[in-house]
Amino acid sequence: MSEGYHIVVCAGIVPDPLQTLQPVQTPTGWGLKNEMMLPAVLDPWAAHALYEAAHLAKKTPGSKVYLVSLAPKAKLQQVMMTVAQKAAFELVPVDGPASGFTEAFEVASALYEAIMGIAGLDRNKLLLFGGWESASRGAGSTLQILGEMLQIHDQFQGVDECTVNPDGSLQILERVEGGNHQVSVCKGPPVVLGWATGNLPEPPNNPQIGMSNMRTIMPALQKAKTAKIGADGVFFGSVELPKQLRQTRVVKDAQVDEIAREILEWIRK
Repeated sequence: MSEGYHIVVCAGIVPDPLQTLQPVQTPTGWGLKNEMMLPAVLDPWAAHALYEAAHLAKKTPGSKVYLVSLAPKAKLQQVMMTVAQKAAFELVPVDGPASGFTEAFEVASALYEAIMGIAGLDRNKLLLFGGWESASRGAGSTLQILGEMLQIHDQFQGVDECTVNPDGSLQILERVEGGNHQVSVCKGPPVVLGWATGNLPEPPNNPQIGMSNMRTIMPALQKAKTAKIGADGVFFGSVELPKQLRQTRVVKDAQVDEIAREILEWIRK
């Protein structure tokens, strides 16, 4: 059996999905209108990774969870007031932009520096968790680039389940096309897991865990290093939200086959 894992979860923050987002051009590049005023949440995909990490650490004695987050520390502090009650972890904050208008390589570089600065981190026990996708940085490459920087070549994306076998190997359920899963077996850490939705519900709030986490979160935020993250050399020709398209026609007593035929023709167009 494993002697415990060092699980590093990479998670950013994003505007609450219930908010209306409006891209605007700022003096420093593209951003969101009133971005600092928008309520923020932990990135949904990364949140699943955190819950899975906490569950695995709880089942594996000697394990520890680190939450590495690149975000404006003022906004990150607000988010941590809620997230801290969900799972036990040690926060490793990096003060920087949470905008989606950044380059994946620059984000990965900042996360790499933060991870390498974790005292006592054992690379032989390292499990690098993160979201398979992102609500802001949906490039789908940040976690892969970070894994290569850390010289971790066993990488799995779209993970829904990770089980520790009696011999210490990891059995990983990974999404593939057609609604199927691919089952892989990895000898063990170090490994990169990009989580999809996982199979665990959101943990209930636990004030005791929250109080314990906040004792280390606040000092960590005060000491957070600043990282200048952007998209040097990248030009955004235009940025706009997807437009809603609705075409409604009310027809009485239409046959099922006729409805299906019209829908098929509309899709083909």
